[in-house]
Amino acid sequence: MQPEQYDVPRRYGLVCTMGYAGGGEIGKALNRMENHAAIEEAFRKNIPLAAKAGVPNVITFSGNRAGMADDEGARNTIAGLNRLKKIAEDQGVTICMELLNSKRDHHDYMCDHTGWGVRVVQEVNSPNVKLLYDIYHMQIMEGDLITTIRENMKWIGHFHTGGVPGRHELDGSQEVQWDGVMRAIADAGFSGYVAHEFVPAGDPMDGLRRAVELCDV
Repeated sequence: MQPEQYDVPRRYGLVCTMGYAGGGEIGKALNRMENHAAIEEAFRKNIPLAAKAGVPNVITFSGNRAGMADDEGARNTIAGLNRLKKIAEDQGVTICMELLNSKRDHHDYMCDHTGWGVRVVQEVNSPNVKLLYDIYHMQIMEGDLITTIRENMKWIGHFHTGGVPGRHELDGSQEVQWDGVMRAIADAGFSGYVAHEFVPAGDPMDGLRRAVELCDV
């Protein structure tokens, strides 16, 4: 949801759990130093708007490798997030860098493994800089969802769902056992949001209703 839309959910008693605030693009973001100034300018403008509208999280990305080594990209991303973290801390909003798969959907994306993302946010070491753990993407890249989530919950600020394969409804045709994953998230003490981000193959509201019921543990 873009800044001009932040207030819309509240009109209907809802929460926008993750907002766009100018945190770069999937292929062009924090792993390159030349992008930091524009992201900082956007966050200085939009994170206060998110806080005012009750939007708890804003999204950012690593960017693509494009020939850059992961170690260099991590150092650059750490520098960028260190530049941004006080903006988020001052406003009580969490910056979440999304984990995405580079195998099928976002080829060459750098933050494509939990270990790389955790290294970055550990170094930044702010309660307002965390990972957006997208279960769909990490099932494709890594599997081992429950143990990975348990071991790294301190560094996770938000979750996305989506059925594997195809990113469709969460149901028996998909390979993730959603109630088990959700129980692990709940048992780990997570108090944030799990957002359903699937592409409906059938009726969207019916699919959303079933996903909510399946994940309510």
